[in-house]
Amino acid sequence: MSTTLLRALQNIAPLSRGAQDGAQARFPRLAMAPRSLGRIECLAVQMAGITGVPRPRIKSPVLLLLAGDHGIAAHGVSTLSASATVHQLSNFISGGGAINALTSEAGAKLVVADFGVAAFTTHHRGLQNWRVGPGTRDFSIEPAMTRAEAEMSVDRGIQLVEREIDRGADLIALGDLGAANATSAAAIGCALLERAPADFCAARDPEDAPRAALRARVIEAGLGRHRPDATDAFDVLAKVGGFEIGGLIGVILGAAMRRVPVLLDGLVSTAAALLACRLAPAVRERLIPAHLSAEPGHALLLQSLGVEPLLSLGLTLGEGGGAALAIPLCRAALRMLDEVATFDEAGVPWVA
Repeated sequence: MSTTLLRALQNIAPLSRGAQDGAQARFPRLAMAPRSLGRIECLAVQMAGITGVPRPRIKSPVLLLLAGDHGIAAHGVSTLSASATVHQLSNFISGGGAINALTSEAGAKLVVADFGVAAFTTHHRGLQNWRVGPGTRDFSIEPAMTRAEAEMSVDRGIQLVEREIDRGADLIALGDLGAANATSAAAIGCALLERAPADFCAARDPEDAPRAALRARVIEAGLGRHRPDATDAFDVLAKVGGFEIGGLIGVILGAAMRRVPVLLDGLVSTAAALLACRLAPAVRERLIPAHLSAEPGHALLLQSLGVEPLLSLGLTLGEGGGAALAIPLCRAALRMLDEVATFDEAGVPWVA
């Protein structure tokens, strides 16, 4: 295990109870009806605990979109081919993607990073190179990667997020892209939760039924062949995961170490979060799930983590779209905590 990874695992502290108490004590004194903010109040208190600041603010949110292709895409389990990944990345870099519009609306910086795209991408200006390899191997036949590659992907995710935090990032939103990455995430979920592939591969509509059945067969073959150890996060990642999923694990761990809140997106980033929690259980109370996606199995992962999503919009966009949409909610929660006057300050009689 690298010194970078060890440093992260050893320096993830519990939430600051003092900061949480300070935020919690302020809300009843604000000039508005008690408990009228619902979960927004809980969100603000959680972010105070994560940052260690009783009245934190978000000034420089960053969405980290990690890309990596998966060898199992060769079976046709995904509507996205490995060749399409490069074209998508090019569109993101030129500003024409859905995630570009969403991050722009949210006032967030978009960082696009190659952790394992099958095609050679270094000629793309604006694409950060954190490559571990040219896509993973077909896990229905052989392990997706070596254990050393799994650890390297996590290590590089930590380095990536630390660099962005050093540049001022104070909220990290997660995004992902890659051929068959949802199938790998589903395999991770099956391995960790001991669920049948069908639980993660239900068809969303009749047209999707043949591909959903194929995904379930591929996952069943991989799990049966490799039997990943659910108690060993790196064993699961190496056998059925992806380079960008390892990178997301590292981003989550690095942000937790640096007391920066993280917004999860959909199935892929939530699978990475579950693995991160297996490595460092203290990460769990730092997770902010942006939304419940329509991707089969996402609800199972959120339930396992014991977290409730902020939004439920039926999204299957990927790319970090749900996380980007939740950035304004996080901003609003902290502005309510910090900017709303107290009853005393506003000269408003206290509400019983």
